[in-house]
Amino acid sequence: MKLVVVTAGLSVPSSTRLLADRLAGAAARELGSAGREVDVRVVELRELARDIADNLVTGFPPPALRDAVRAVEEADGLIAVTPIFSASYSGLFKSFVDVLDKDALTGTPVLIAATGGTARHSLALEHVMRPLFAHLRAVVVPTAVFAASEDWGANGADGSLAGRIDRAARELAALLAGRPAATHQAEQVVPFAQQLAALRGQ
Repeated sequence: MKLVVVTAGLSVPSSTRLLADRLAGAAARELGSAGREVDVRVVELRELARDIADNLVTGFPPPALRDAVRAVEEADGLIAVTPIFSASYSGLFKSFVDVLDKDALTGTPVLIAATGGTARHSLALEHVMRPLFAHLRAVVVPTAVFAASEDWGANGADGSLAGRIDRAARELAALLAGRPAATHQAEQVVPFAQQLAALRGQ
């Protein structure tokens, strides 16, 4: 079973990546306890920023971006984590979503999460993130996870954040455990001469 984690943090180290790793670890543990083997892959958008911009301008994805897009398209489940800027997902995150095929996530279970400076940004998960994935016809788990700066502080033994991470991971694992691992057939390429002959016959 393939679990892909898309993280749009801009700094190194990144609280966005930290949250992504905690969510992925919790989901993998839940799936493991349900007897499902899981392969976790992290797509770090910061490393693909130039490729994403090139693709938006030229329409042709460089190899690294093409590989990341294929991983997302073939995923059984997705964890999507972005920093929140100006009450919305980051431009880098949205630009990556824009290069995906409009049907790439249809029916795919998705756990949405975000980080931000204050808890006031948490509503962006429900007002922009959830509608975005609903538009893409993904199946978004009920619990969205937001981590503000204070969630990583000294009090961050933090039953609140840890509890939300565990609950969201259980919801994602429950969706994935009830599904067979996706089988993706290679796209069949019809030779041009064959397509031309078919058109002549019409």
